[in-house]
Amino acid sequence: MKKIFRNSLLMLATATFAVSCADYNELDHFTAQPDPEFKEPYKELDPVKSYIDREKYPNMTLGATLRVADFNKQELAHAAAITNFDNLSFGTTLMSGAIVNAKGVMNFLDFKDLLDHVDELGAEVFGSPIAANTGQADDWLNTLTAPVKVPVDYIQDVKLDFTKAETFEGTVKSGSQPTFTTVDGIRCIETKKTKFNIAEGFEVDPTLDYDVTIKVKAAAATSLSLEFAGTAYGKINITDKWKEYSFTVKGKDTAGYLYCDPLRYSGNVYYSSVKIGHYPDNHRPQTQEEMNDTIRYALKTWCDGLMKINAGRITLFDLIEDAIDVKTMTPDSLHYGLKTSDDPKKIYWQDVLGAENYAPVVAKYTRDAFEKYGGNVSDLKLFISESDLENQDKFDSFKYWLDVWDNNGANIQGISAKLNISYYEDPAKQSAKQAEVDKMLENLASTGKLIRLANFDIKYTDIDGANVLSQNITEEQRQKLADYYGYILKSYMAKIPADKQAGICKGNLADTSDPVGLWSVDTKSKDWIRTATYKAFCDALGGK
Repeated sequence: MKKIFRNSLLMLATATFAVSCADYNELDHFTAQPDPEFKEPYKELDPVKSYIDREKYPNMTLGATLRVADFNKQELAHAAAITNFDNLSFGTTLMSGAIVNAKGVMNFLDFKDLLDHVDELGAEVFGSPIAANTGQADDWLNTLTAPVKVPVDYIQDVKLDFTKAETFEGTVKSGSQPTFTTVDGIRCIETKKTKFNIAEGFEVDPTLDYDVTIKVKAAAATSLSLEFAGTAYGKINITDKWKEYSFTVKGKDTAGYLYCDPLRYSGNVYYSSVKIGHYPDNHRPQTQEEMNDTIRYALKTWCDGLMKINAGRITLFDLIEDAIDVKTMTPDSLHYGLKTSDDPKKIYWQDVLGAENYAPVVAKYTRDAFEKYGGNVSDLKLFISESDLENQDKFDSFKYWLDVWDNNGANIQGISAKLNISYYEDPAKQSAKQAEVDKMLENLASTGKLIRLANFDIKYTDIDGANVLSQNITEEQRQKLADYYGYILKSYMAKIPADKQAGICKGNLADTSDPVGLWSVDTKSKDWIRTATYKAFCDALGGK
């Protein structure tokens, strides 16, 4: 197949000179649109990945992060990614939350289209985290872990029989105190223009329905308004004959009562009985054993579906992501624990699987499913993704958990260190932060694992500590930012042994509101324009 990856986006840059290239990124059956412009001062630069010395750094790769939808459009982001980068990452858009619905139905159509196209291009995908705290199929997990139905008995909360009562225990809101009398041979209470609460004082569960039945008649046909636990339930039409009226109400307060009010009627109303009852919630929480079985089932099912579509094509995966909780260390602790969910509608895998078994269980199910669908397990490499590893305490805790998980059988091959940092105009602060990054790289190298820098974005912070936006950044500031990118790239290649370099993955290709891109975005044409950061990547990867 003919593949033309001309210096494509490629030639995007700033300045004035421009030519059109109609066949850029041509792949026989399509041409990405719109065509970019080739501009000075960086138009002679080649695709970024071409600057890597593959003999000196045989494992070094350059990755791009983008959304599945943006890639499948086969427009600018697609062209930039496949032309300038070795592999592609798709973040949360390939995680279970974007694929599995509340009923557990998995929609892999976009994923399959993506993989088929990647195969056609001869490109590589770095797999999104298998399990994490965010980007998960929360609705599905909530469905699976919903309480279990159990048989329950009906509860009679209130049963007032005025044919046998001696006194009226309700509270009169207006009118006179009800009196006892006998009507049609039935002993009852008699009211006249009386608004009152009866059957009050019992506890009401606001989530449950209550059955209310009153036996009532009036001297002449009229209406009663009804209110239960603060909520109006309309009115009932009563006659001069004894009759039971039943209705269902919802509990919404802590106090239960029935509020009766005759509407525009000055005659007598008679009540012989009041009954209020309910069925308690016929669900119970799943036991710890049931929850464990349910979560393991969900994880197996997700891994199975994912690896069936994958069919051994993606061999590099982040296994779990951002598990460390920096809020958990106490004076008696030697390391941070794992994050736990305090939201009843949000389940964290580790809360059920257990901190020590979290990565080992996910790794086992991933490997089993990968092999089941034709993958060679020896080719599969699993990484742990974590952010803020420049923090020494967090790195130490991360290393602790890596050792625990490996000792329990996880066999983690690599680390994806998420590096979303800032350049500081304040020299002292910049020097300190730069030293933290250098130390982090040394710490990562000491693990002996494959090391990948992910989400590699750098924002710009001015001397006053404020972020400088893309629309406001000066050429001088952009160059300082580019130099810092170049510094970290060179530091990575110097400090991480060549055989442990799993590459660097850019977080954003083009500027967002922050100047984080290798490309800026023209406000009118929406074209992508190469920035000084593009050149910094080329120079650093090329050894300059």
